[in-house]
Amino acid sequence: MAIDVKKKGFDASALTAGGVGYTKPVAKEELKKKLAEERVALEEERVYRKGVASIKDLISPSSMKVEPSFVRFGDTYCRTLFIITYPRYVTVGWASPIINLSAQMDIAMFFYPIKADVILKELKRKVGIVEAQIQMDAQSGKPRDPIAETALRDIEQLRDDLTQGIEHFFQFAFYCTFYSTDPEQLERLTRTVETTFGSMLIYTKRAYYQAEQGFNSTLPIGNDELMITFNMSTSPIASSFPFTSAELSSDNGILYGVNRHNNSLILFDRFSLQNANAVIFATSGAGKSYAVKLEILRSLMLGTEIIVIDPEMEYKHLSDAVGGTYINISLASSAKINPFDLPRPTGEAVSVEDIIRSAVITQKGLLRLMLGKLTVAEDSILDRALLETYAKKDIVPGADLSTVEPPILQDFQDILEGMEGTGDLVIRLKKYTEGTFSGLLNSPTTVKMDNILVTFSVRDLEDELRPMAIYTIVNYIWNVVRSERKKRVLAIDEAWWLMQHEDSAKFIFALVKRCRKYYLGITTITQDVNDFLTSPYGQAIVTNSAMQLLLRQSPAAIDLIAKTFLLTQSEKYLLLESGRGEGIFFAGQKHAAIQIVASYTEDQIVTTDPKQLLQIEQARKEFQESLEQAGKPT
Repeated sequence: MAIDVKKKGFDASALTAGGVGYTKPVAKEELKKKLAEERVALEEERVYRKGVASIKDLISPSSMKVEPSFVRFGDTYCRTLFIITYPRYVTVGWASPIINLSAQMDIAMFFYPIKADVILKELKRKVGIVEAQIQMDAQSGKPRDPIAETALRDIEQLRDDLTQGIEHFFQFAFYCTFYSTDPEQLERLTRTVETTFGSMLIYTKRAYYQAEQGFNSTLPIGNDELMITFNMSTSPIASSFPFTSAELSSDNGILYGVNRHNNSLILFDRFSLQNANAVIFATSGAGKSYAVKLEILRSLMLGTEIIVIDPEMEYKHLSDAVGGTYINISLASSAKINPFDLPRPTGEAVSVEDIIRSAVITQKGLLRLMLGKLTVAEDSILDRALLETYAKKDIVPGADLSTVEPPILQDFQDILEGMEGTGDLVIRLKKYTEGTFSGLLNSPTTVKMDNILVTFSVRDLEDELRPMAIYTIVNYIWNVVRSERKKRVLAIDEAWWLMQHEDSAKFIFALVKRCRKYYLGITTITQDVNDFLTSPYGQAIVTNSAMQLLLRQSPAAIDLIAKTFLLTQSEKYLLLESGRGEGIFFAGQKHAAIQIVASYTEDQIVTTDPKQLLQIEQARKEFQESLEQAGKPT
């Protein structure tokens, strides 16, 4: 019997070879309705997606223009360079100068391994060609060709290494893409990179008419669209690894910290550099005083004499712990320093006239801090009065400085009062001889620097007097240093106090330049980076300091720091995000990320944490009370 599919309502798709299936009739209207609903849903989704920002929308430029030698993305220009040839030898980390270049860039390296049997077959053919050429030259009486002989040795060495599995063979591609918002700056940057590579006998070319392919090849998607390779074995490829860190470990010196790149120890002797000066920049609480005190404690163990200018009484605990001399300079203190003191050089021929002239120049710098702005006439009067003040005490050319007694500020005032046109100067000077500030500078020197650690505290001085006091202290230290040559370090904390005045800044700069001759290293420490570096003398002090330590920096100062120390973008971010005791350590031409570490005992001595200091003080009191209760001497 025949079955009418249309009449009975069968679904023709249900008919199979195995039998006949039955379904309900499918209405064309329902199917059309369903399809219409799906179209509406798809259209709604398309409209919705059109109004939603995707990742592509966020990262893609507003426009793109491909030029023969560069690609322009909006306002940014980018150019790709590729390496075409290398010298016979390349040093480890040869790419580091480019990596550390202060520029925005992308670098891509592609490694294509080649089977050893293919290379060995080609090298065997090369050996035959080179040997035949050498033999032909010898038979024809030509002089030996060192280039051919060297090539033969290199090929034979590579064959041996490949056969033994010591080396493997690769095709190596190196591309770098640079970005700039200015086409002229991009051109200068390109020439800099080409010159840097050229100095290492590594030659590069620009990706002409392949600018887009060069840009795509340096994107982090692993596509090599340039395919410009160079044959290399394992050893030179290993030396191309760009991320190398400087090793600052030596047989002599002290431990400064741990290299955060490779966990090696940073052991260094600052006196092994061209000068022993150092600068330390950090924000408040970044650990600069902790680092300085740690260096002082470890330097003392090597016999280095340390002198510290302490503005906030932070070094008192350290001084007490090692038996140092702590001198508190204030108006009411018995510790006095005479600014008219002179050095007493021993063991060297120094003209007394030169010493007097140098002292007069130094005193005039101090008087400018004390008296304010001076006219040309007043400056000349002060110059003549200072010479007469020294002459009053028989300090003249040819005198024996070891037997004379230097004058004091009152003697200088007496000389001024006997001169014409000095009324205003005398009135301004009396504030320091008879007035409120008379207890600071108008007295013979009563302090002695006969200890391995001497600390001068200026915490109890008014802010107005601090620059004058620090100036006088540094001058006194300089006289002592010139009198006897020893291995010394002078640490000036909060050095920005001296950078605020031109005369004191000039004086510190002169010391930094000259101290190497007297076996002295000066450490300048500051948290006010802008005040220090905006001074021309501050910049010069950094230039004349072979060692620098940068700890965490504030966003307001990081650009100036980066410009001064030629930091890369990654180094800038490192300083902004560093924790306490973390930063960058510079020693000569080398620098590395550092983590300052201390033992438990050292930490108890050098800590600057108020909470920890309070706990230490509390523990000390409890210990003393327990000794008193036991009847034992404290």
